[in-house]
Amino acid sequence: MHLDEGKRQFIESWGQLGINWGSNKTMGMVHALLIMTPEPLCSDDIMEQLEISRGNVCTNTRTLIDWGLVHKKFKKGERKEYFIAEKDVVTIFKAVIYQRKKKELDPMLKVLSEISKVEGGCCESDEFCKVVNELNQFSHNADKVLTNLINTERKWIMGALMKFMR
Repeated sequence: MHLDEGKRQFIESWGQLGINWGSNKTMGMVHALLIMTPEPLCSDDIMEQLEISRGNVCTNTRTLIDWGLVHKKFKKGERKEYFIAEKDVVTIFKAVIYQRKKKELDPMLKVLSEISKVEGGCCESDEFCKVVNELNQFSHNADKVLTNLINTERKWIMGALMKFMR
């Protein structure tokens, strides 16, 4: 396989992964391009290589910056903004977990907290309350685990991963 084919496959696959992470395919593709490129790229470079619009580049790079996955770089003597991806896989992993937690788990915790106040009194409401309370407890535990993982040092995460893989 030639380098160009490998890059194309990586960009396409990372784009699909982006959908699973709660973003969009183009955001994943922009991220993939920036991950594999050793030098920062400007919007024009990204537009050309991915064949996407300037607006699409602007929107997706802004979101990637907000996620902490991409950083702006400035080149002396140039007015263009350049972008470079975070290359540390643990930092990428933690950023994605943080965003997924924020988009998925945090809203669910809020809903579970609100509906856990349903009053009992019949068999159906008692069962409802039981299930909601179990989900609430599980979700709070998951929240604690994810929060700890986000705040954990790199060496601990890598050590835990290695133990898990044995």
